[in-house]
Parts: sequence; structure tokens; C-alpha cells
Amino acid sequence: MAIVELKVPSPGESITEVVIARWVKNTGDIVEKDEVLAEVDSDKATLTLNAEESGKIEVLAAEGDTVKVGQVVVKIDTSFKPEAKAAVETPKAEVKKAEPIVAAPTTNNASQTTSYATGTPSVAAAKIMAENNISSGQMNGTGRDGRITKQDVLAALSNGLPTAAKVLSNSWQGGREKDRAKMTSLRKTVAKRLVAVKNETAMLTTFNEVDMSAIYAIRAKYKDKFKEVYGSNVGFMSFFTKAVTEALFHYPAVNGMIDGEELVYNKYCDIGIAVSAPKGLMVPVLRNAELMSIADIEKGIKDLAVKARDGKLTIDDMTGGTFTITNGGVFGSMMSTPIINPPQSAILGMHNVVDRPMAVNGQVVIRPMMYIALSYDHRIIDGRESVGFLVKVKEMLENPSRMLFGGKVPEEILLGL
Repeated sequence: MAIVELKVPSPGESITEVVIARWVKNTGDIVEKDEVLAEVDSDKATLTLNAEESGKIEVLAAEGDTVKVGQVVVKIDTSFKPEAKAAVETPKAEVKKAEPIVAAPTTNNASQTTSYATGTPSVAAAKIMAENNISSGQMNGTGRDGRITKQDVLAALSNGLPTAAKVLSNSWQGGREKDRAKMTSLRKTVAKRLVAVKNETAMLTTFNEVDMSAIYAIRAKYKDKFKEVYGSNVGFMSFFTKAVTEALFHYPAVNGMIDGEELVYNKYCDIGIAVSAPKGLMVPVLRNAELMSIADIEKGIKDLAVKARDGKLTIDDMTGGTFTITNGGVFGSMMSTPIINPPQSAILGMHNVVDRPMAVNGQVVIRPMMYIALSYDHRIIDGRESVGFLVKVKEMLENPSRMLFGGKVPEEILLGL
């Protein structure tokens, strides 16, 4: 009998311990090589623990346990092998359209049959229920022994929950219960960093507003052709990213940071894009965004958002940014003061677009307006630079051709101004 010990890998430099967030497999399960066994939370990201060999596993740590990097958490008995999956080839002449069949799951060995208490959700169902704040008492399970399946939860959500019979006078159901949940390593690290920013930087915020009419017009005119050529829609974030990279060229201090007693001015733009993920707020980084086209930026943001949603962001994906953009507008925020993402010195906050009456050439007109906010570290960025940077972003968004000419309009280039 050969035993393989699976140790906790190092998720990144300076990280010495992780938390077992969730076991995907349990003691006694027979797994295949590279199959996911568990999810682990580190200070910076959620990673997976994969089987190094095929065999029967023995779990040595419980969910929620804090374990050291290099600690053995799983043993794999390689003398047990997964059952070979038989490949059944059906002659083409005999292929028929199968009718939907609902069958109870079966096992080859009756002694391996597991019983579940009525109303117990499956792992996938429990995850969706937690994300949508649904209790097991709000639905009936159709799985074996009354177990709640993923399909049960999705069907209940599509029909609307909670049902009218269970709603009293509002969304609250009464009672005096409390729920407690242990903070993840990621959440604790975020909390410490945010407090440190408030205590260790001279953070200020300046505001401006942007008339989004020009961006709206471009999107309306070219959205179909853009999608036809690049396979995706063109969003606000790509325009803001492009405008920010051009503005950073003119105001390098906003793209800089403090390192001890030295000021570091980055001659490239690695833009952090704040995205909402199941584990919380993540800030993956778009490398060398100053060299990208709108289409490249759009694709890069989409790829990072998908990785964040699927929990596949790596440490490298989230380190090394020089400036961050966050969009609270997608949640309906009208105005906010975003917090700097250290060691960066500034962050731009986007907000929702609202039709408001504006005075244009002596006339009151309705325009789609957005408030934007720049939080910055006053130790490295002066008021003149912060206000100038925000005005430059505003100018390029209201006249997008400036993004092609270093922040200037074509007429200024022609006149050599």
C-alpha cells in the first residue's frame, strides 16, 4: 500500500498559513489525479487543493481550520483506483431521441448508499441558497430521501421566493435568531488594509461630474458593429480605463507611490479593476493598459471578471497595480468616497448615470450625468494635480477624440498648441 501525503502549497510570498474553506471530497472518497479536493482561503485569494495521485483519501483537517503552509492535510491511498468508465458506442442506426427520464441515483454497492435527512441540501444547492439567503424550509426537495437539489433551488428562484403564503407583512419573518460566520482570511486581510489606509495616509477626495452624452452616442452608433467584430459589447469601464491611462501620462504623481522615503513614479499603467465576486470585492490588474485599444481593454476586463466569478484569480492577477478604478454605479451608487488600494496613491470612483437638467449655452437641457470621485494620498499628490487629473478625465470622456491625441483635440494638434 502506497500512501501519498498532500501538503498545503504556498499560495504566495509571505503567506504562511491558510484556512480550509470547504472540502469538496470527504474521507473515504476515491478520487482521480488532479481532481479538486478542497478550497482554501489565503490572505489574498481563494485557491484549490488538487489530488496529486488517484486513490482513496483521508482528510486530516476540518472545514474552518487554519493550517500552515507545508502541513499535511490529506493522505491518498493509491492502492485504491477509480472505477474505469465504460465507453458505450451506439450504432448510428439505433440512435433514437431519448425521452426525459427522472431516475433515483444508484450505486454498485448497496453498502455505500447514503441516507439524507429530509430537507438537506446538496453542496451545489447549499451554495446557491446561501448566496440568495434562502432557507431549506422554503422549498421541498425532490432528490433521494427528500434532499434539496440544485435544480430545486433554481426552479424555486425562477418562480419567485419567498412565496406569498410565507410572506407576513413585509420581507421579515419574525424571530430573534442571530447568525454568526467566521471571517475568511481574505476578509480579515481586507479589513486590516482598509484601516491601515485610513491611519497611514493623508487621504482626501475630490469630485467632478461628466456629461456622458458623447459616450452614449458612440455606443449607440457602433455597438452592433463592435459586437460583430469583437464578439462583446462595449461598456463604460473600457472608456474610463482609456481616459485614465491618458490622464496618468499628464499627471504621473497620480500613478506613483511612496516606498519608504522615496517617491516611485511608474512609467506604465497597470490598472486595477474592482469587481464583485462571490468571496467579496476583488481587484484584478490589467497590465500595460496604456498600450491597449478599447477592444483589448474590454476583452481583458471580461476575462478578469469571469475568473473572479469562478474563483480562479491568482495572486499574480491581483498584485502590482499602479491605479484602481471602481464602479459603484452598477449597484446604484450616486456618490461615494472610495478608499485607496495600497500601496497605490489614488483610486477613481464611478457612479450611476442620471438624467439631470444642465445649463448648456444658456439653455436648460437634459443630459446623462455621472459624478466621479478621486481619492488620493495628499503626501504624494497635491490638490492641483488631483483636480487637474480629474478634469483631464472629464475632458476626454466628454470629447473622446482626445484619447487619440494625447488629451488634445485635433484642432490643437493642427495649430501646434
